[in-house]
Amino acid sequence: MHKTILPACLAMLIFIACNQASRETRMPKQYSIEDLYDNIAVSAAGFSQDEDKILVNNNASGIYNVYELNISDTAMTALTDSKKESFFAVDYQPGTNRFIYSGDQGGNENNHLYLARKGDSAARDLTPWPNSSNSFAGWSEDKQSLYVSSNKRNPQYFDLWKMDTATWTPALFYQNDSGLNVGAISPSEKYIALNKSITTDKNELYLFNRITKEMRKLSNDQEATWNASAFEKNDSIFYYTTNDGNEFSYLVKYNINSGKAEKFYEDQWDVAGLGLSEHEKYHTIFINEDGKNKVLLFDHASNQPVAFPEIRDGDVISVSIAPSEKKLLLTIGSSTSPQNLYLYNLENKELKRLTSTLNKAIDENDLVKAEVVRFKSFDGLDIPAIYYKPLQASKTNKVGALVWVHGGPGGQSRVGFSNSIQYLVNHGYAVLAVNNRGSSGYGKTFYKMDNKDHGNADLKDCIWGKKWLASQEYIDSAAIGIYGGSYGGCMVLNALCKYPDAFNVGVDLFGVANWLRTLRSIPPYWESFRKALYDELGDPNTADSVHLKDASGLYNYQKITKPLIVFQGANDVRVLKVESDEIVEGVKKNGVPVEYVVYPDEGHGFVKKENQITTSKRSLEFLDKYLKPGKGTQKE
Repeated sequence: MHKTILPACLAMLIFIACNQASRETRMPKQYSIEDLYDNIAVSAAGFSQDEDKILVNNNASGIYNVYELNISDTAMTALTDSKKESFFAVDYQPGTNRFIYSGDQGGNENNHLYLARKGDSAARDLTPWPNSSNSFAGWSEDKQSLYVSSNKRNPQYFDLWKMDTATWTPALFYQNDSGLNVGAISPSEKYIALNKSITTDKNELYLFNRITKEMRKLSNDQEATWNASAFEKNDSIFYYTTNDGNEFSYLVKYNINSGKAEKFYEDQWDVAGLGLSEHEKYHTIFINEDGKNKVLLFDHASNQPVAFPEIRDGDVISVSIAPSEKKLLLTIGSSTSPQNLYLYNLENKELKRLTSTLNKAIDENDLVKAEVVRFKSFDGLDIPAIYYKPLQASKTNKVGALVWVHGGPGGQSRVGFSNSIQYLVNHGYAVLAVNNRGSSGYGKTFYKMDNKDHGNADLKDCIWGKKWLASQEYIDSAAIGIYGGSYGGCMVLNALCKYPDAFNVGVDLFGVANWLRTLRSIPPYWESFRKALYDELGDPNTADSVHLKDASGLYNYQKITKPLIVFQGANDVRVLKVESDEIVEGVKKNGVPVEYVVYPDEGHGFVKKENQITTSKRSLEFLDKYLKPGKGTQKE
C-alpha cells in the first residue's frame, strides 16, 4: 500500500471537448484477449561493458525472463529459461559478461538476487538466506562490490550489506535498528542518506557520516516529505526533493560542508528526482506532470538544458545514460502501445528504435488514446481522471462504462498502456480511471484529504465519477460498473455496500475486505512504515477500529445486491486470500451472482501472462453477462 492540484484550465477543457467531438465514430476491429496479450512487456536494466548490448527482461515466453538485446541488429537472446517463476534483469556485473537478476517464489515477495553468465545451466543465489527479501542497491564506485538491501538479520528492518565480487561474501555495511531506510550512498561511502517514515504525509531525512558516526538531520518538523536523489562524487553536494512549504515537491541542492540548502529546480507539478550520469557530465530531472512523465536532460556543469528527441504521444518511463556518456537508453510508452526501448546517440543525434512490442496483428488506430479529464465531485472539488472512450460509442450506439480505481491508498492512475483497459474499451466499455482525493501527483493537500476517511469522501469521488459518465450522451447510464485492485478492490466492495444502487456490477482484484485484519497482518518488513500506515488509515487496535469496520466490505456484505467477480492470488502477503474467501462466501449468502478466481501461483498482482489473460477474459464475460447495455436495471 502506497501515495503531487491544479484546476484544469479552460483551454485544456475546450481542447478535450473539441477533440472528443471531432474524433471519428466507427466500429474498430475487435481483438481477442490472446491478440492483446501477444504484446510484449519489456524493460531495460543496463549496458554491457562495450555498450553494444543491453540487459532486459520481457514476458514473451508467458512469464518474465532475462534477455540480452544486441543493439546493432536488435536481436534478443534469452539468458534465462524459467517456466515457473518470473525473473527480472538487474544489471551486468561491471567489466564482465556476467549478469544479475532477481526473482521470488510464486509472488511471495521474498526476492533473491542471482548471478549467471550467458550459457549457464544454473545460476548462483547471492542471497541464499531463508525467508528474506533482498534487493539490489547499487555498485561501489570502483565496481568491485555491490550493495544489497536485506532483512535477513531482522525480518522487520532492512540492513545494507556489501559484497565483494571476488568472493561474494556479505559484510554488514549499515545496520538498521530503528526503521530507517537507505535512500542513497555517496561514491566515497562516507555518507548514507536515510529516511524515516513518520506519517504518509511526513518523513525525516538524515545524512549519516560513516566515519564520525554523526547523524545530521536535514528535514525540519513541518508536515512535509523529504527524499534522497543523488550525491556528487566530491562528497560536498547532495540532492534531495521535498515539498516543505509547497504543494508540490521541488529539487534541493545541499552543500554538505557549509550546510547551505538552495532550491535547484521547481515545476508546477511534483519533481520526482535527479539522476547523475557516471562521470557527472549530465543530469536528468523527472517530473510527474498530470499523470504523465516529463523528463529533462541537462549539462551538469553548466546546468544548461540538452535537447533529446520527442517521440509523439510518448511517455518517457526511464532514461539510462551509458557509462561512456555518449548514449541514452530511453524507455518510452504511450496509451496505445506497450513501452519500447530507444537508443539515442548524443554525439550524432541519431535515434534508433530497438523493440517493437505491439502485436503486429493489431492496428494501433483501433486502440484508444487516453485523455486527461476533470469532473466536479460532491463538494465542488475538481477530480482528475484518465479517460478511455470507445471508438464505437455514439448517441445512437450507447456503451457501458466502468469507474476504474487504482491501488494504494495514495496511488495514481497514469497515462500509459494497459492490455486489460484496451481490451475492455475495444469491446465497447468506456473506462474512467479516477484519481480520487488521496491520490498522489496533485499536491499534498489533495493527497491527505482521505486520511482516516477512507471509504467516505474518496468513495464519493468515484460515485461522482459515475455521475460524470452517466451524463455523457453516448453512455448507457444503466450499464455502469466499478473495477479496482487492492485498495481499488476495497473501494469496489465499499461502493457495492454503501451505494447499492450506484453501480450495476463490481470487479474486485485482491481487494481489502477487512481492514482490521489487513493492518494487523502486514508483512514484517513493513515495520518501519507501520506507524505511518496506521496514521493514515487508522490503528486497528484503537477506537479507529469503528471506522475501519465501516470501511470494510466484510462487515457490510449483507448490503451487496449487485453481481460481483473476485480475483485473488493464493500467495498474496499484503491482502491475504482469506479476505477474498470470506467476502465471496458472504455475498453468496445474499443470493447475489458472485464468481471467484484464485491463482495458486500468484501474489499481490498477477505477472504470468496466462493468468492475466484469464483475468481479462473472465472480466469481459462477466460484464457482457451482467452489465452490457440493455441488461441493466439501475435507477438514477
